Amino acid sequence: MSEKKLENMQDLVSLCKRRGFIFQSSEIYGGLGSCWDYGPLGIELKNNVKNSWWKAMTYREDIEGVDASILMHPLVWKASGHVDGFSDPMVDCKECNARFRADKIDLSAPCENCGAKESFTEPREFNLMFETTMGPVKDSGSTVYLRPETAQGIFTNFLNVQSTMRKKLPFGIAQIGKAFRNEITPGNFIFRTREFEQMEMQYFVKPGTQKEFMEKWKEIRWQWHLDQGLDEKKLRFHDHGDDLAHYADAAFDIEYEFPIGWDEMEGIHSRTDFDLGNHAELSGKNLNYVDQMDGNKKYIPYVVETSVGCDRHILALLCDAYRVENAGTKEERVVLGFIPKMAPIKVAIMPLMKKPDLEEPARKLMDELSQLYKCEYDVSGSIGKRYRRQDEIGTPYCITVDYDTLEDKAVTIRDRDTMNQERIPLENVRTYILNKFGF
Repeated sequence: MSEKKLENMQDLVSLCKRRGFIFQSSEIYGGLGSCWDYGPLGIELKNNVKNSWWKAMTYREDIEGVDASILMHPLVWKASGHVDGFSDPMVDCKECNARFRADKIDLSAPCENCGAKESFTEPREFNLMFETTMGPVKDSGSTVYLRPETAQGIFTNFLNVQSTMRKKLPFGIAQIGKAFRNEITPGNFIFRTREFEQMEMQYFVKPGTQKEFMEKWKEIRWQWHLDQGLDEKKLRFHDHGDDLAHYADAAFDIEYEFPIGWDEMEGIHSRTDFDLGNHAELSGKNLNYVDQMDGNKKYIPYVVETSVGCDRHILALLCDAYRVENAGTKEERVVLGFIPKMAPIKVAIMPLMKKPDLEEPARKLMDELSQLYKCEYDVSGSIGKRYRRQDEIGTPYCITVDYDTLEDKAVTIRDRDTMNQERIPLENVRTYILNKFGF
């Protein structure tokens, strides 16, 4: 059987729209650039990703979770460096007014949008934070920002979590939440958007031990991506070397080979004591940790950060799972080969025909399995077309209730990947599925 993997991002965009994974935001009004809505299957996939990350990061003794507010005191962003330094160099084409990041294009080359030569303005800095106002009066005193990252809500809650949960170093604080960046050149579907979701963990350690924990978390995070079903041949580490953010003394990215090329999916950074130190200075609060294991020595902890772009990981899962079998033939089959725990729909229940005597046992089976997993009741179209539809959304197993079921009290269970079919007694279906999934 010949097989072709995803080569063109547009094929994936089309599937996601057609099957209810991801829609263009505000589509009935022509859409809003680089903003996307997760549909019924997309939100199931997204929740699977977030639940998997949350369990991996917080179902352990040394990490606690928080959910910090999107709106924070403006001085938070002053302390973090975002007010003064969170910007990209921007240029405009004088002919077509297209906008570009100056560090991502050749300023001596023609405009890639209209072809005009020597038409770029001088580079200028463009702050990436979305600014809004809080309160009934729009004045300078009410300026707040939509957070450009979720990490600062963790840092400002460091003492709250440490004291209430009685944590000792090393320990971490994890959070999943929305962040907002007014990107100059967003694009490539959900890879780079202005509104996105981050899954971040800040791990607080004793100064001098950050390299040890950096290596530890590189291994843990690499394995997590493999555990989601990603192809290891399409993953790699990128060492930032000396090209570091102002807060870091070391940084690595986990990159995935998308159809658009290799690019970052997760960052693992050693942030030193930059954030806590600046918040302590600007707020006037004592953020020292008292190390009872080292003679009550007081110090600002260092931080090792792991930060996953939730939407980028979802895009990697979709790209990785997409395959076309027997491309260009009458037997062509599009499949999203998710591992079961990532699949939006775990089981499809299919009465052979829309007849009451077939639907009664099918509905009963649907009710039973829906207590365990997200299932879909599919009765529309021929059984062949229904199989293809379920293959395309990544459903691992389809269960068909046919007229033989009324006699032998058994159903046919079809495997998505092998297309093999087994006849299983109705009373054994629950155990069969549980054993196949293992969760």
